[in-house]
Amino acid sequence: MTRPPATPGSESTPASGGFGVDFWRFLLGQTVSNVGSSLTAFVLPLLVYELTGSALNLALIYTAEYLPYLLFGLAIGAWVDRVDRKRLMILVDTTQSLVIFTVPLSGALGLLSVPWIYAVGLVSSTLWICFNAAEFAAMPSLVNEVDLVTANGRLQASYSAATVIGPLLAGFLATVIPLQAVLLFDSLSFLLSALTLRLISTSFNAEDAGQRRSKSLKRDVVEGLRHVLGHPVLRNTCFMMALINCVGFSVYAQLMLFAKERLAASNAQLGLLYAAGGVGMISLALLAGPLRRRLPFNKVALGTLMVGGSLIVLLAFTRAYWTAVLLWAVIWGLVILFDINSNSLWQEIVPNRLLGRVQSTVSVLSWSAIPLGILIGGLAIELTHDVSFVYAAIGVLVLVTAVAFSFTAVGRASRYLPQEKRVQ
Repeated sequence: MTRPPATPGSESTPASGGFGVDFWRFLLGQTVSNVGSSLTAFVLPLLVYELTGSALNLALIYTAEYLPYLLFGLAIGAWVDRVDRKRLMILVDTTQSLVIFTVPLSGALGLLSVPWIYAVGLVSSTLWICFNAAEFAAMPSLVNEVDLVTANGRLQASYSAATVIGPLLAGFLATVIPLQAVLLFDSLSFLLSALTLRLISTSFNAEDAGQRRSKSLKRDVVEGLRHVLGHPVLRNTCFMMALINCVGFSVYAQLMLFAKERLAASNAQLGLLYAAGGVGMISLALLAGPLRRRLPFNKVALGTLMVGGSLIVLLAFTRAYWTAVLLWAVIWGLVILFDINSNSLWQEIVPNRLLGRVQSTVSVLSWSAIPLGILIGGLAIELTHDVSFVYAAIGVLVLVTAVAFSFTAVGRASRYLPQEKRVQ
């Protein structure tokens, strides 16, 4: 039975400012889980690279991980708004633990193959979509509206810290145990996350009084689509992100290849490079709240994309490892700064009952082009044998796209907020 949402001023949800105990429980569980997931995010592509050494195969593992957004994203988002979100998240964590466990198990039995790694990536990603949609919709139930940006920043900082610890820990563990066995720690982390969720008393299904859920899943999907496509800021942000993700995600997907071929990096240096991205994410995630209070959404969001595109061009032409480490830290930090501000804006302007399906609709519209973009990027590198040229072209396209969308509703996003929430 779903528990009622905590009332303002309770232990779970503070009346004004600050965070209740349930938020900190939630943050603790996700921090543990994120450390484990960062191990998997590093290990699965490295397993593929060590088995094949191919840019195209690297592209395929990321394609498998992002294809579920296109296939299932809309239906999952509508479904999440119809179920007990907390129970769903506990079930997903438990299932994720079992799915990840199959990799070290198959490795120990001598049955591990590249197709199996692709399959694990696809199933795990599908489960993550369920969890992420529920997590996004749950956040307004855990904190007050005034604290949303800061709370999202804390959660993202936790994730970013995990991306620092994960690659470094994976690199160390891989020296003493088989690479696939490292994933045992991720499998355990999902179980610990499920346990912390069970300790939270706040309901994740806070809804406005008098609102009823539709009996039709199809109608819920259509409602989410209509809300996103009918809102000028949501619509244009989705289209902008779709273009940037399509051309830009190859920078991340091919980072191992870039580091090996352009920077002559060892596995240890590769782990440090990934960890540097996490440091950048932490730094800028913690700045998200203060920046958003001083600058409007359009300046923060578009500014991060323009600067990020320029830095990708610089990264493409460097051969100095430590320069690349610094550039990667800032680039990845800017990506997260954009994500935090976008998520917080949507949580402010979207009704709570629609948050799950809106989040999944946005994810589908903005991420559905990633698999195609990754494949094009991988093929471009295979054909040109020049990863630096492909990186430079991507940086230019990201910059041009951000400039172009500054002339749309994204460049005037503050006008669509209630008067009291606008930043001048």
